[in-house]
Amino acid sequence: MMTERIVQKAINGDLANRDELLELFGTPLFSRESALILSAGRMMSQEACQYSAEVHAQVGLNISPCPRNCKFCSFAARNNLFKEQWNLPVEEVLIKIKGFETDGANALYLMATAQYPFEKFLEMGREVKKTLNPETILIANIDDFSKKQALQLKDAGFFGIYHALRLGEGKDTTIAPRKRLETFRNAKAAGLVLGTCLEPVGPEHTVEELVEHTMVTREAEPAYSGAARRISIPGTELYRYGLVSEARMAHILAVVRLALGYSIPGNCTHEPNSIGAAGGANLFWAEAGPNPRDTDKETEGKRGMTVKDCRKIFLEAEWQVLEGPSKFFRK
Repeated sequence: MMTERIVQKAINGDLANRDELLELFGTPLFSRESALILSAGRMMSQEACQYSAEVHAQVGLNISPCPRNCKFCSFAARNNLFKEQWNLPVEEVLIKIKGFETDGANALYLMATAQYPFEKFLEMGREVKKTLNPETILIANIDDFSKKQALQLKDAGFFGIYHALRLGEGKDTTIAPRKRLETFRNAKAAGLVLGTCLEPVGPEHTVEELVEHTMVTREAEPAYSGAARRISIPGTELYRYGLVSEARMAHILAVVRLALGYSIPGNCTHEPNSIGAAGGANLFWAEAGPNPRDTDKETEGKRGMTVKDCRKIFLEAEWQVLEGPSKFFRK
């Protein structure tokens, strides 16, 4: 059958083309072919990461009615969920980030909205870097930035970035797709390693959109890609579309792994779940502080999971979890 041929091609190390990815994304859930895709996704992820999954951890730095106005985000000014600006005090940032390091997170992220001043973000990065072990990997998750700013991030101690060309970019957000891709290039030129993802996936997205964005992530040659669903937040403009099931996301995630081949070690999903790990997810995130998928001021104990939570899910899915600094960002 065609699906079996495409899957075998991916297992053999040959990258699937657009038409083949359309076939894989369009395979019905719970069919024999879908089970084959999930099995292959898990097997390829294991080989790509040498059988060690990773748990990364992120601390949000601020809340702001954000002018980027992403329709799916709790921070978007248009969604009117957060009406005032609030910054997490530096002392609390240091406590949270050091706690994640102590708990064994393989990489640490600082996340800020577009309203957060770039110079302040650099200062925060320097302060955080002072408290961490020298080998700990620090990642930036921020707005688009220039070539000069990319070099400044590198100088401040950041090893890489998380950045994505989101589904619906330029339509569900005010950010031009070319701007996101320009930031990819700026990071690469500065020596910052990119992590990215096919996100945020909603029920309304077509297989053609999934293929297009999967190809973008593959061509960026990141440390990891993967797939994450859009969280349905009451009060946001995209809430009416609902939520993609974890079962459907596991299928999408497995197809992304088949599309990535073996040279991109990481295959992330969010939020952490067992069926995703069974289908090839080898990267989860723990979270603390403000979160664009939450309406609470601090997400820990609510939507955000701990490092221990993430490790437990991986272990339930028969994954080993890496000890020490991320290997994905040192691919």
